[in-house]
Amino acid sequence: GGRGIDARMVRVASEAVADIEYDAPTRTLFVRFTSGEWYAYLGVPASEHAAFLAAESKGRFFQARIRDRYAYKGPLSP
Repeated sequence: GGRGIDARMVRVASEAVADIEYDAPTRTLFVRFTSGEWYAYLGVPASEHAAFLAAESKGRFFQARIRDRYAYKGPLSP
């Protein structure tokens, strides 16, 4: 972890998505891909983060519900 004070990192089993962090105060979703690169998705509601964690396929959920819907920054430097 370490990208936000309240961020909790969740390691996930996925072919594309390696880790997920969420910073509730800023509504920022951090996603680390299996390439090792982190991206920050801005203005993501907590409910969407919860649905992401619960999704059977993290990669499919990301493509359908996150990737083209939210502004992002990245890749972020470590």
